[in-house]
Amino acid sequence: MKSNRLLDLFRAGQSAVAGWMSIDSAFAAELVGASGFDAVVIDCQHGMSGHAQMLAMLQALSHTPAVPLVRVSQNSLGEINRALDAGAYGVICPLVNSVADAVAFGRACRYPLDGFEGDRSFGPARGLLVGGADYPQHANTEMLALAMIETQAGLDAVEAIASVPQIDGLFIGPSDLGIALGLGPGAAYTHPTLAAAIARIQHACTAAGKVAGIWCGSAEMARDMLAQGLQLVVPGHDALWLKAEIARRLAVVRSPRLESGLATP
Repeated sequence: MKSNRLLDLFRAGQSAVAGWMSIDSAFAAELVGASGFDAVVIDCQHGMSGHAQMLAMLQALSHTPAVPLVRVSQNSLGEINRALDAGAYGVICPLVNSVADAVAFGRACRYPLDGFEGDRSFGPARGLLVGGADYPQHANTEMLALAMIETQAGLDAVEAIASVPQIDGLFIGPSDLGIALGLGPGAAYTHPTLAAAIARIQHACTAAGKVAGIWCGSAEMARDMLAQGLQLVVPGHDALWLKAEIARRLAVVRSPRLESGLATP
């Protein structure tokens, strides 16, 4: 089976940077996947993609070096199975608030084979095309399962959640976590309360031997999170990047110097 390069990096003690797709475009996914990211996440929770668009984006990512991941909209056995069957090499699950949530999510990612406790039904469909004929025999150890911690309940249970054997790690949603902690939308990741929560989640992962990842609102935050020791960072998403670059170019074109027609001395 084609190995999961993200897991290879993590097992070697290395970190990774992932792109994030909120725009439902196969071409955009292919472009982002070919831009140097280690992985690309298709966001089916807050992004615009339904199942058909997700499938087309996964197909486009197959032509790039980036590992294809999907954030599903909810902790649903059927939805998680469809994402994996379509060729995702990992799933990020939102709103994992308890050990029971984590177990249900992890089991949805695993076949009940070779001693694994799983609920994934056999029907890998496109998984066989991208993974190889021996996909069923190795999928349990190659599919990345990351449970999102983004609520007070999830934070309260984070040490127990991190210890659930069927999951590979935790993925921090700092925006919702900041709201849950009473800091409101857009709380700075450097705020002592939010920073302490991030550190607690990271420490829970370290103690359990699991991966710690985080969505970041800026490249600077992603850089700082890597320096802090988190293994997977996402420096924003495609819509943010597009909007920021449009604004930068318009500012250059419409600069006072150009509009006045005067050259600076």
